[in-house]
Amino acid sequence: MQEKDLKNKLAEPSTDEETFVPPHHSEWKRIGRVFLRRPISLIGLIIVAILVIMAIFAPWIAPYDPLKTNPLNKFAPISSEHWLGTDQLGRDVFSRIVYGARTSLTVGIIAVATGGVIGMAMGLAAAYFGGWVSAIIMRFTDAIMALPGLILILLISGLVGGGIPIVTFALAFGSIPGNCRMMYGQALSIKQRDYVMAARAMGMSSSRVMLTQIFPNAFAPLLVGMTMALGTVVLAEAGLSYLGIGITPPTPSWGVMVNDGQKFLMTDPKLSLIPGAAIMIMVFGFNMAGDGLRDAIDPTLRGIV
Repeated sequence: MQEKDLKNKLAEPSTDEETFVPPHHSEWKRIGRVFLRRPISLIGLIIVAILVIMAIFAPWIAPYDPLKTNPLNKFAPISSEHWLGTDQLGRDVFSRIVYGARTSLTVGIIAVATGGVIGMAMGLAAAYFGGWVSAIIMRFTDAIMALPGLILILLISGLVGGGIPIVTFALAFGSIPGNCRMMYGQALSIKQRDYVMAARAMGMSSSRVMLTQIFPNAFAPLLVGMTMALGTVVLAEAGLSYLGIGITPPTPSWGVMVNDGQKFLMTDPKLSLIPGAAIMIMVFGFNMAGDGLRDAIDPTLRGIV
């Protein structure tokens, strides 16, 4: 009798021991972990973070007013008083570099965000509704893409004029077709999946299906594209400012500084080289951060983590 009771006790599942449940990690936590493990991603992230801090805290970081001129102190060399010297009008170069980061980031972030939101909304609507809605939206983007992006931006800036709002609008408008087509391709494949079909069969409204079922699953690749587009937009803003149809003086802009300094390349090359190096570093930072984000999001590139 005792042996039978012992066998029954051993056969029963133990309630004292806890069942092991593997830890659950969300997809975004996994992406963040993979992203932070890549040295090149960290380098890009650090560069972007430094530039963002410079832009936000420019009034406290810059030792001088970037617009204040002092003709008696023009072309001053690098010193403890002026860390990067002064330009042809006696303005502190370091202060103008710091405020130039604010200008570039403001234009870049607003342009990319605006073009991304409008483009993604158009692509999502075109893919979901199809028919004449898709035909109108996609033909509109085809018409915009018929002109090279730089030519289109030059055309808008040349017709309307310069300044931060106009340059931002031109860059945002030029980025709409790319975001629209990328979202269109992603949403077109996602809307055929079972969970989307099930949501529609349950009577979920079209707007709710698009915002809760399709958009979250299509957003990750677009986030990578928008991150890398920031570098392109910053470069485009600098190019427009260099040509004289972008940010108008005396607003601190790296493109304007390169243009102003080219007249003195033989006598004081740092006036062009320093803002040119700042542009290069910012573009490099955004590109490296975008590459790391792409590797972290793409399962074929990030491996098993």
